[in-house]
Amino acid sequence: MASRRTTYDKLQRDRAKKAKAIAKRERKQEKAEEATTETVDEAATLTAFEQEAGELSPAALLEYVEVLHQQFDKGLVSFEEFEEKKTELLGRITVD
Repeated sequence: MASRRTTYDKLQRDRAKKAKAIAKRERKQEKAEEATTETVDEAATLTAFEQEAGELSPAALLEYVEVLHQQFDKGLVSFEEFEEKKTELLGRITVD
């Protein structure tokens, strides 16, 4: 009994399936790279704040609190460290 060859349609479906899997893998890699870049940017922002000794505007301080909160949500900062830094930042805000 002779073996049956696959049809051209089946080959096309298989190729399309492989192309779709490759595209999906590439999208996942891009998302992972973007998340890594965002994390590095946020860490650099907080590091820059910690090194800055001068007075900052209330808006800038609130921005740093927001970045700190995002790091806490992602699990990059412990709760104790988050509360400590947040208290320090909010304590520096002056009310006019």
